[in-house]
Amino acid sequence: MRGGLSRCIMHATDPRGNSPVFLQPQNGNSHRSSGYVPGRVVPLRPPPPPKSQASAKFTSVRQEAQATFAFSSDEQRSQREDRKQKRHKNTFICFAISSFTFFVALAVILGISSKYAPDENCPDQNPRLRNWDLKHDPEKQVIIKKGDWLRLNSDVTVNSVVIQDGGLLVFGDDKDGSRNITLRTRYILIKDGGALHIGAEKCRYKSKATIALFGKSNEGDSMPIFGKKFIGVEAGGTLELHGSWKTSWTLLAKTLHSSGLTFGSYTFEKSFNRGLNVRVIDQDTAEVLAIDRFDTHEYHNESRRLQEFLKAQDPGRVVAIAVGDSAVKSLLDETIVTIQNLLGSKLIKGLSYRQAWALVAVIGGGSASCNESVRNYENHSSGGKALAQREFFTVDGQKFAVTAYSEWKEGVSLSGFQVEAIDGVKLHLVDDVSSWKPGDQIVVASTDYSMYQTEEFTLLPCPECNNYEIKVRETPKFLHMGEIIDGVDMRAEVGVLSRNVLIRGEMEASCYADNQCQFFNYDTFGGHVQIQKNFTSVHLSHVELKHMGQQHLGKYPVHFHRCGDVDDKGGYRPQTYLDGVSIHNCFSRCVTVHGTDGLLIKDTIGFDTLGHCFFLEDGIEQRNILFHNLGLVTKPGTLLPTDRNYTMCTSIRGKVFGNYVPVPATDCMAVSTFWIAHPNNHLISNAAAGSQDAGIWYLFHKEATGESSESHGLTKAELTPLGIFYNNRVHSNFKAGLFIDKGVKTSNASASDPREYLCLDNSARFRPHQDADLEKPRVAALVDRLITFKNNDHGAWVRGGDIIIQNSAFADNGIGLTFASDGSFPNDEGSSQEVSESLFVGESQNYGFQGGQNKYAGIGGISKKLRTLPRNRTFPIRGFQIYDGPIHLSKSTFKNYMPTADRYSSAIGFLMKNVWQLTPKNNISLVKFGAHVSLNVFFGKPGPWFEDCDLDGDKNSIFHDVDGSVTRYKDTYVGRMDNYLIRHPDCVNMIKWNGIICSGTYAQVYVQTWSMQNLTMTITRDEYPSNPMVLRGINQRAAFQQYQPVVMLEKGYTIHWNGPAPRATFLYLINFNKNDWIRVGLCYPSNTTFQVTFSRYHRQNVISTNVEEYEPVLSMEELEKKPSDRKFYFDYGTGLLFLYLKAKNNREGHGYCSSEGCERIKIQATTSSKEISNCMAKAYPKYSKKPSVTRKMPAMLTGSCRGCGTHQMVFTSDPHKFYLPVQFQSPSKADIQRGNKSFISVNGTNYPITGVGLYLLVVDACSVPCRVLENKLFSFTEVERLKEYLKTSIPVRSIVLLSTRGEIKNLNISEALIPLGLHKPAHLHNKGSLVFLGFSRNFKPAWTKLFTSPAGQGLGLLEKYIPLQLEEYGCDKLNSIRRRDFELLKRASRAH
Repeated sequence: MRGGLSRCIMHATDPRGNSPVFLQPQNGNSHRSSGYVPGRVVPLRPPPPPKSQASAKFTSVRQEAQATFAFSSDEQRSQREDRKQKRHKNTFICFAISSFTFFVALAVILGISSKYAPDENCPDQNPRLRNWDLKHDPEKQVIIKKGDWLRLNSDVTVNSVVIQDGGLLVFGDDKDGSRNITLRTRYILIKDGGALHIGAEKCRYKSKATIALFGKSNEGDSMPIFGKKFIGVEAGGTLELHGSWKTSWTLLAKTLHSSGLTFGSYTFEKSFNRGLNVRVIDQDTAEVLAIDRFDTHEYHNESRRLQEFLKAQDPGRVVAIAVGDSAVKSLLDETIVTIQNLLGSKLIKGLSYRQAWALVAVIGGGSASCNESVRNYENHSSGGKALAQREFFTVDGQKFAVTAYSEWKEGVSLSGFQVEAIDGVKLHLVDDVSSWKPGDQIVVASTDYSMYQTEEFTLLPCPECNNYEIKVRETPKFLHMGEIIDGVDMRAEVGVLSRNVLIRGEMEASCYADNQCQFFNYDTFGGHVQIQKNFTSVHLSHVELKHMGQQHLGKYPVHFHRCGDVDDKGGYRPQTYLDGVSIHNCFSRCVTVHGTDGLLIKDTIGFDTLGHCFFLEDGIEQRNILFHNLGLVTKPGTLLPTDRNYTMCTSIRGKVFGNYVPVPATDCMAVSTFWIAHPNNHLISNAAAGSQDAGIWYLFHKEATGESSESHGLTKAELTPLGIFYNNRVHSNFKAGLFIDKGVKTSNASASDPREYLCLDNSARFRPHQDADLEKPRVAALVDRLITFKNNDHGAWVRGGDIIIQNSAFADNGIGLTFASDGSFPNDEGSSQEVSESLFVGESQNYGFQGGQNKYAGIGGISKKLRTLPRNRTFPIRGFQIYDGPIHLSKSTFKNYMPTADRYSSAIGFLMKNVWQLTPKNNISLVKFGAHVSLNVFFGKPGPWFEDCDLDGDKNSIFHDVDGSVTRYKDTYVGRMDNYLIRHPDCVNMIKWNGIICSGTYAQVYVQTWSMQNLTMTITRDEYPSNPMVLRGINQRAAFQQYQPVVMLEKGYTIHWNGPAPRATFLYLINFNKNDWIRVGLCYPSNTTFQVTFSRYHRQNVISTNVEEYEPVLSMEELEKKPSDRKFYFDYGTGLLFLYLKAKNNREGHGYCSSEGCERIKIQATTSSKEISNCMAKAYPKYSKKPSVTRKMPAMLTGSCRGCGTHQMVFTSDPHKFYLPVQFQSPSKADIQRGNKSFISVNGTNYPITGVGLYLLVVDACSVPCRVLENKLFSFTEVERLKEYLKTSIPVRSIVLLSTRGEIKNLNISEALIPLGLHKPAHLHNKGSLVFLGFSRNFKPAWTKLFTSPAGQGLGLLEKYIPLQLEEYGCDKLNSIRRRDFELLKRASRAH
C-alpha cells in the first residue's frame, strides 16, 4: 500500500526506549535541541514492530525456495502447491491485519481530532496521545513518566504534577476554541525529558486553558530549590505555552476624558432648593452651559426671569428642570406657556403645591423631545422620584444621558441632575486591536505625574467599532492623553491583560503568616515560574500570569535562574523568549533575568507588581533583548533595599550591622520598572509608564552579586559599552524617567560599613571603553529617541561619560535632563556628555488631572490655567540642568518656560545646593528658545529650594555660549552675576537671570590641602579685591580638602584661609591649554619656609614624573620677567607666596589634563605659627590692579538664529510614521479688531485667512512630504457652494481643514461634515469660531474633530499632528518604510 495512515514510519528512541516529543539534538546535548523549531511538532514515528507470525512465514518461504533443488519433481510440485495455499492464506491474513490497523488508526485520528483535520504542528493532535481521565483528588501526587503521553481535556485538581523521563502532558484543544480546561495543583515540576505543551507557535491554542496554583505559605512541605506553588523547569525540561495571538499593547489615538465626556460628567443634588432648578446642556458636547435657580414659589419676578432665560437659549440646547420644595405659587401663566412652547411640556400646566416634577427637553424640539415626570406630595413624601431622562450623542459619537429628578423623602425635598456617559465609553487606538474580545481586561496608563491614575477596564461588545476602536464598561476616573502635544508623544499606553492561556495563583482574602503583613493587607503568596539551567526548550507567548510572585527571594512570576546563554550562543535556536506575555496584579517583580544571557522579552506587559519589574539581578546578565515591552504601576516591595520605600527601608533592619538605621534616600527608594544591572543589554521601543521611583535604571555592579559572586569576579560593568538604547519612553515616575548612575553595595554589613548588602551605593561611575579596557578608547554610550514626560523629579538623570543623547523629547518634568560627570577631579580623568536634536517643554498643554495621588497643582505660567505640578507648587522647573560637566548642548529647542508668582521656570539651569565643581568647558550652541520662554538661563537666588545659594558649585556655575544662541553674544561665557573671578568691565549683567555675560578665556585651579578639616579658602582677583569668593570645599570633614574655582586666565589672584595655612598644598592646572597662565599668591605666616616642586601626576597608576624644584627669587619684578621658569617669590611684608601657574603641555579632547600627566605644583610649608593665614589687609591695595578686558566683548547679534534648534517638529514613539503638524490660529472678535492674524499652518507653511468666512485647505493624506491639493475662502454667504464642494469635490483619502474668521450667526453645514468624520449634525449657531479636521473616505480616523467657541470668543492657537500614509486610509502599502526598531532587533539577535 502507498502512503496512507497504515504506512510504517521509523522513529527515534532515547536510551531508555521512550519516544521523545521532539527529535534529540544532533550535537549530543541531551538537554536542548539546536534544531528545535518552536511550534512545529516533529512527526511521531512508532518503533519498528516485533516480527509477527506472518512475517516469519514469509521468511521461511524464501528459505525453502533456496532448498528445492534437493527434492524430486513430484515432491517439488506437491510442495509448491502447499506453499501456494499457504501464501494465499498468509496474504489474506496480512491484508486483514493491515485493513484492521488502518481503520483503527483512522478511528483514533478522527476521534482525537474531533472537529478538524490533524496538524503535525499541533501538540494535541499527536496520534500517540491518550486522554488523561483523572478525577479530582487534591491529595494525589501525579508522576508523568516514560511512556505517558497524556492529553488533558477536562478540569482536574491534584496535589502535584511531575513530568519526567520523556513524559508528556498536552492540553486538548478544538478548532472553535470551545474548551475551558483548568488544572489545579500545588506545583508542576518538569525535568529529565519531560514536557508540558499548551499550543505551539505555529498552532496557537484556541480554547481557554488555566493552570491554577494553590496552597498557603504555612502549609505543606517545600520542594527543594522551588519552594511552593510553582511551575518549575529543571535540566531537560520543556515548557511550551502559546496562547492565541493578540496585539499586546498600543497607544490611545484620541484623548480619553474623565467620565468619558470632554467636559466631564456632572452630578448635583441638594435639599430644599426651592423653586425651579434649571440646567442647560450643550447637545453636541454634553457640557453644562448654565446653572440657575428660579424661586417661582415666592417671587413673580423670578418667573419672568425664567421666561427670559429660556427664550435666550439657542434652539437645540438641552434643558433640564427639577422642582425643589415647591415652585408654583408665583409661577406665571406666561412662563408656563413659554415652557410648553419651547420645551413641549404637558405636565407644567397642572403642577401643584410641593408636587415633585422633573423635565428634560430640547429647546424647540416640541413634545417629542420632552421627557417629564410628576409625583404627588402626600404625608411628606412623593412616594419615589419624579425622574426625567433623555439620551443624546456628542458630535464625537459618545452616547450620554441627561437626568433630572425631584422627590420628597421623609419630609425632605431633594432635587438633582446628572449628565453622564452611558452604554460604555469608546476608546480610539493607534493599532489594529480586532484581536481584543468582549470581556477582555485592559489597562490604560496614566499620562500625569501619578502612576495611580492608571485604570483597568472591561471590554464590551461594540459592533459599530472599527478595528481601531473598542468600548469599555467602566467610566474613566482620570484624564488619559491620546495626542501628540507640543510636539511630544504623550499618548497613553493601552494594554490587553487577558489571554486564553492563564497561569494564576489562588489567593487568600487577606495577608497571613510571615508574608510581610506589616506592609501589605492582602495576600502576597502567589504562584511562580522558575526555569533552571540546561532546560531543553522554553518559549512562552501570549500567556497571562496573574497573582504570581511571592515576597520571598527567587519566587517571581517568571524567573530564569542562572541559565547561562539561552540563545544561539548556548545552542538554543531560536533563542528562548517571552512574547506577548501579560503579567499583572503580581507580588514580586515581573520577569527576573538571573545569570542568564541572550533572552528575548518582547511585547510583554508588567502591570501592578511589587519591586523591580523587568529585573536583571546579579550584574552579569548580558545580551538580553527587551523589545516593545510595557511596564506600569511598579510599587515598592520588601526583598532588596532598592525595592523598598521609606517605611520599609527604616523598618527592615535584620541584615544591617548593629543599630544602624538605613537612610531611605541613599540606601533604598530605587524601585524601577526596568532594572538594568549591566549596560550590555538592549532596550528597544519599551515603555516605562509609572514607577514609585524610576522608569529605567541603569546601575553598575563593581562585582557579581548574589549566587553569581561564586562563579564571577569583577564585572567591568562600569567600563562596558552600552547596548542598544532606542525609542524608549518613560513617564509618570516619581524620581526619574531614565536614571543612569550608582551601583549596589557588594559587601556584607560590617562595623566599617553597617549598610545592608545590595543597598544602593554611590561608588559606581559609567565610563564605557572599548572591550571594557581603560587602556583602549572610550566608546560613547548612545541614548537615541528617548521620550520622557510627567516625571516628578527628573526626566532623565545621566552620570558618566562619554554619553550622547539625541533625537529625544523632555516635557513637563520637574527637571528635564541632568548631566552629571564621571566624578570629581582627580578621580575623573575627563569625559563628555552631549545632547542634540532634542526638544524641551516646560509646561505642555497636557494640563493633567487632580487625583490618583497627584499632590500638587497651581496656575500655569502661560495659559494661566490650573494644572498639576511636579514636586511642589514652588519647585523651580528647569529644562536642561548643568551639574558639573563638561557638557555640550546643541541643536535643541526650548518651549514654554515661564515663571509664575509661585515658582521659577527656566530653560537652562544648574543643580541647586551644589558643592561640586563646574567647568568652563560646558558649552552650548545652536539652541532655540520659543516665544514663551522668559528665562533662557537662571542661576538661582537665595530662598526656597536654593537656600543660601552659596555653596562652591553654586558660585562657580558657568557655561560657554559658543555661537550666541543663548545670549546673542557670540563666543561668550555666562556665569553668576556676583562672581568677580570671571568678569571684566564690559561684561553684560542679566539681572533676571542673576547672571553675567563675559568674553575671555577661562580654566580652573584644583586646590588640594591635607590634614586640614573645616578649612575655608578665600580667593580674590587682584582687579576686584572688594569682591572675594569664599569656598568651603567639597567635604569639610574629609582628611583633605578640595576647592576648584573657575578663573579668568592671564590674571592675578591671592588665596587666603580662615585658619592656619595648610602645611601641604597641591595646585592642579585644570582645563589649561598650552601656555595658559595665571599668577597666584598664597598666604602664609612670615616665618614660613617652603619647598615647591612641579610634577606630572599620572592618575591611573598614581605616580608622579618630571619632578622639578622651584627656586626662590628676591622680587616680584624678577618673578614677572620669566613666568615660564620654575620660580617663586615670597613677600615677607604681606605673607604672600607668589608663583605662576603656566601650562607646558596641550590638553587633548575632554581630558582635564594633558595626556602626558596632570601638571601640578606642590607647596610644602614649614612654620611654627598657628595664626590665621588671611593676608587680605596687607595684600591690597598693594597688589590691586585696574580691571581690564583681555578679550573684547563682541557686538550683540541681530536677526534670527539660522540653523538653531532641532529640525524635528515632532517626537513620537512610532518614528517610522509621518506626522503632519497642523496649526489653526483662531482669534476672538476683540483680537481681530486689534489686528491679530488668522491662519492655518501646514508643516510650517502659513496660509493666512484674510477675509471673513470659511477657509478650506485640502491635503493629500497619502503623500509625504505633504501635498496641499486645494485652498479656498468661502464667505458666509456662500454656504451652499461650500456644502456642494464638500460633497462633490473633495478627493478621496484627503485631509480636510476648515477654519473661520468672523462671527458665526447660522452656519448650516453640519450635514456636509458628517461624511468627513462628524458623528451627527452639530449646532452651529451664534459661534465665535469654528475649526474642523476631517477625512474624505468611509474610514473615520480618531483625529477628526470639530471645535467651536462661544460668540465673541476665539479658539486661540490649536495644534494637531495628523499621521500620513496609513493603510487604513486606503493608501498604497509602502514597502520602503524603514523600521529601524526591527533592524536593531535583528542586529541585537545576531550579536553574541
